[in-house]
Amino acid sequence: FHINLYAEDNKKVYFAGGCFWCMEESFDKVEGVISVISGYSGGHLKNPTYADVVYTDSGHVEAVEITYNPKVLSYANGQFCDKGKSYRSVVFFSNKKQKDMINTSIKKLEKNFNKKIVTLVWKFDKFYKAESFHQNYYENNFIRYLMYKKGCQREETLKKIWN
Repeated sequence: FHINLYAEDNKKVYFAGGCFWCMEESFDKVEGVISVISGYSGGHLKNPTYADVVYTDSGHVEAVEITYNPKVLSYANGQFCDKGKSYRSVVFFSNKKQKDMINTSIKKLEKNFNKKIVTLVWKFDKFYKAESFHQNYYENNFIRYLMYKKGCQREETLKKIWN
């Protein structure tokens, strides 16, 4: 099975859901996803660094840029110990159709769980790629990443919510 990384019909989507390392690991496993890049989005500062995003009021959140094949995966598919503005849960939309799909999905989840969804819905503007140290962190620093992930109880929390 061969995926053309540069196919014109590939699409990009942007999500934020806490730590971008964890987002990268989760989306890398999804069939139809071509690439996942860690970065920052949603703020006012141009070309922010990790320190800008985490330690100043840049307005950015840790986010991922996902390139996917729309023939295999649709846009409408689906934080833990990460605290602070840069770890807010955000879904970015590029057009009205995406915004409508997001809002419909949120309303459905709120009804199913009988709770308010706190994921923010923002218009996508610009994505800034994070420093190379953060790319593929969960693979390149596997033991350190597992300790972080286990310490945050990410897996256990997700199982409690969805099972």
